[in-house]
Amino acid sequence: MRRIFIFLGLLAILFSVESCRTAKMTDDPVFLFSYFKGNGEDGLHLAYSTDGLNWFPLNDDKPVLEPRVGKDSLMRDPCIIQGKDGLFHMVWTTGWTDRYIGYASSPNLISWSQQKIIPVMDQEPTARNCWAPEIFYDSINDQYLIFWATTIPGRHSQINHEDKESGYNHRMYYVTTKDFNTFSKTRIFFNPDFSVIDCTILKHNAKFYMFLKNENPNPPEKNIRFSVADTPDGPFPTKVSEPITGDYWAEGPTTLIKGDSVYLFFDKYREHKYGAVRSKNMIDWEDISDQVSFPKGTRHGTALKVDKSVLDNLMSKFKN
Repeated sequence: MRRIFIFLGLLAILFSVESCRTAKMTDDPVFLFSYFKGNGEDGLHLAYSTDGLNWFPLNDDKPVLEPRVGKDSLMRDPCIIQGKDGLFHMVWTTGWTDRYIGYASSPNLISWSQQKIIPVMDQEPTARNCWAPEIFYDSINDQYLIFWATTIPGRHSQINHEDKESGYNHRMYYVTTKDFNTFSKTRIFFNPDFSVIDCTILKHNAKFYMFLKNENPNPPEKNIRFSVADTPDGPFPTKVSEPITGDYWAEGPTTLIKGDSVYLFFDKYREHKYGAVRSKNMIDWEDISDQVSFPKGTRHGTALKVDKSVLDNLMSKFKN
């Protein structure tokens, strides 16, 4: 009888250890990455990661959603967030010269709503573009911010082009919405003395960090910097940080918080690969580009943390 009790006790200990191990595995973070390839004509691509460094394509790296709106029918710079309603909300660049952006939502990243355009710059007939829109949920005001880069000729302080890049001179604009059906009036969001694109916002330690690309062409900057504000709708100081990326051209920043570090991923578009930096104090940034791997051809994407069940459903639907 004593041996039976000892045996049952050992079984209980083993079961407890296995339960803890299984719970730990279940609680491990899972990450997704939305991106486009080529010119964006084939649509939305998704990759996944369990460590935030090594990313693997879903659906054999074929698109999981095709573009249906816009003059050029593109799906560039797809930005996805999971809203407070549990839905995944996505915006994207529909074309090179559109005065609107694309929008769709999904409960699971598998089935999607009808795609529609949001005419964010209809009131500006000379606006040349709407590029790289992003969404951020403003919990302070219970609303979503949607912001993007636009060039309006003659509107802002001039920069030195010397006939480079067709005279683009971008600034950031934004709208707010609570339901993605009605939107506020378009307003200026960030207006520094340089051409700026590809902004993304991270909430960290009760501050809001706007990472951005200095797009000045002459002399070329093409690097990632940041500005810090107390609220997500700013104002963000136009005196920004020094570059936190290295001696290469970088764009399309996106962030993840993993452990005690902030990871910033970006498109090294001249080198046709992805890079990354990380920081524990938002002051010192370590370049870890040699530690990350992405599907070949990944362009300007968004990283997000999701429940493991979301990835399980995607893996089941899009078997590689």
